[in-house]
Amino acid sequence: MQNAYFQNYIPVILMLLVVVALAGAMLALSWILGERKPSRAKLSAYECGIQPTGDARQRFSVKFYLVAMIFILFDVEVIFLFPWAVIYRELKWFGFVEMLLFILLVGAGFAYVWKKGALDWTNADTGDST
Repeated sequence: MQNAYFQNYIPVILMLLVVVALAGAMLALSWILGERKPSRAKLSAYECGIQPTGDARQRFSVKFYLVAMIFILFDVEVIFLFPWAVIYRELKWFGFVEMLLFILLVGAGFAYVWKKGALDWTNADTGDST
């Protein structure tokens, strides 16, 4: 019985082996056949045609990360609207009220974040790490 269980995974393992072999072959061929003619322009850092200035390891304000986390949080919450929209007619008033409460809670969270100033960039110090 246990032997039959593992036989179901043979196609998946075979596909993974083929994918790994194909990716390795493509990388090896590109490394073997690719041209290597380094020049000053190829070795320079690409910054939209502008010479880079400053240190790449400078400290950024925490607001950059806060905005990114808030974006991901609200983006994931908005994803819940799609399944609701698909079966909206089947849910009738119950579904409408539940989604209205959900949107109100998301809106309250957004208002809280806005009121706390997490989205205010007017007084952001770019060198501050706290």
